[in-house]
Amino acid sequence: MVFLRRILDDREKGDSLYELSLFDDLVQSVSCPNPNWTLSCCCGDEEIIFIALIFGYLLANFFLWNNLVLRPMKLISIFVHEMSHALACWLTGGTVLNNRIEVYEGDGGITRYEGGNAYVVLSAGYIGSAFFGMLFVILSGDRIASLAVACIFLFGLVISLYLTKKSETESKVWTVGLSTGFIILTTVFILLDRFLFHPLLQFLTLYYGVFIASFAIYDLYDDLFVRSFEQSDTYTCNDLIPCCLPKFAGLLYIFIALVLMALGLYFALVWMVSTATN
Repeated sequence: MVFLRRILDDREKGDSLYELSLFDDLVQSVSCPNPNWTLSCCCGDEEIIFIALIFGYLLANFFLWNNLVLRPMKLISIFVHEMSHALACWLTGGTVLNNRIEVYEGDGGITRYEGGNAYVVLSAGYIGSAFFGMLFVILSGDRIASLAVACIFLFGLVISLYLTKKSETESKVWTVGLSTGFIILTTVFILLDRFLFHPLLQFLTLYYGVFIASFAIYDLYDDLFVRSFEQSDTYTCNDLIPCCLPKFAGLLYIFIALVLMALGLYFALVWMVSTATN
């Protein structure tokens, strides 16, 4: 009978997985491939904490979903959703009207555009949110990468300020306030992580990723099964493709979001384990 144990203190020396026999005192090292795509060297303390945080964040979001404490994160997730529409529009040759997106106090938003590929632009909202959430989760597995994704996040918030500078609607106050607040929060965490406590920034970017990715799932479920919101993307999809019923489109988006979340966790663990055993 053979047991495997990880020698955490020897990670920096190379291979970190060892084979221990109950019937002799010989300890033989087991080679860990790099990158470790099979996760054969998972999981140590860091990876276990990472996984626990993801499920802890998901559980907290579930129980606090209708609490005001999550309102700022819902609004930032709506911003990512609308920004995904805008990016898809630009990438397919379209134009975002007045170069702005709008986020409303009542947990809604809109991106007005013309041209581009309507099918791609429509699908980009939920799929884009899940993709960016996955990207945040992956990059949260490394300190330098989490700093990079935090900077990307700040850049996106600066863009949102630019897109709302000419807006005269009530959403301007919310979008500007939201963007400014998250710019300050993320900057403070960057400084605290650099000078006080590590990995504080990784915890923050991981939460951003988990919430943004899971928001697509919660929002679709709410729009399709809790209430019928005929202005949602799934109903618009039905207008473009009559044979694609709203609930079918919603379930498809939910499936894609779940797959992307799972991929985010997998690639993050591969990165963490491969870096640890390098």
